[in-house]
Amino acid sequence: MTIQTLAVSFNDIFKSSFLEKTSSFSLLDMAIGLALAFILGLFIFFVYKKTYRGVMYSGSFGLSLLAMTMVTTLILLAVTSNVVLSLGMVGALSIVRFRTAVKEPMDIVFIFWAIAAGIVLGAGFIPLAVFGSVFIGLILFLFTNRKSHDAPYVLVVNCVDDQAERLAGGTIGQQVRRFAVKSKTVSPDGVEVTYDLRLREGATQFVNQLADLPGVRSAVLVSYNGEYLS
Repeated sequence: MTIQTLAVSFNDIFKSSFLEKTSSFSLLDMAIGLALAFILGLFIFFVYKKTYRGVMYSGSFGLSLLAMTMVTTLILLAVTSNVVLSLGMVGALSIVRFRTAVKEPMDIVFIFWAIAAGIVLGAGFIPLAVFGSVFIGLILFLFTNRKSHDAPYVLVVNCVDDQAERLAGGTIGQQVRRFAVKSKTVSPDGVEVTYDLRLREGATQFVNQLADLPGVRSAVLVSYNGEYLS
């Protein structure tokens, strides 16, 4: 085989593998896909911001949801336009490892939502991506706002003796909507009781009454966002 024949064969392979597949890619499809991914990413960011109930809100995580939707759409547009590239993309992504810990369980839901929206958009199922995202957003709005009406509280009461503990328990039962003893610590210095409370319309003035009771050293009320069983 001569050098000229090898050169012709290499040019044919280069043309069929790169030039023809590059020319088959549509810039209009890319523009539409990325624009829709940007809009859906903004919607996911908005839902995350309005439904967040954690301790510290992270604006960078919300922006990462927007970027994740667009990046996933870009990858799927490339994969669907070139079979050879899709195999290489799978091998490249298989070595990627994420070390950032997810602190809130709902953050995992938003991460999968952003990835799923990008995949569906990249595959060309635009109505499914739009209506599916709107439906998921409405469900999150509904259940998040419904749960926020019954905020749990933790009350820690430090008493001198058992009599002061009983007096404090009677006062708590009259002032709150529901309460339960979560822990009790007895020591030579006194008794410390931890209660799980549900207040009546957010009224917290009864804590001042508890602190003024004879035998009660201190009363501390803390709001928390943990999961609980009622």
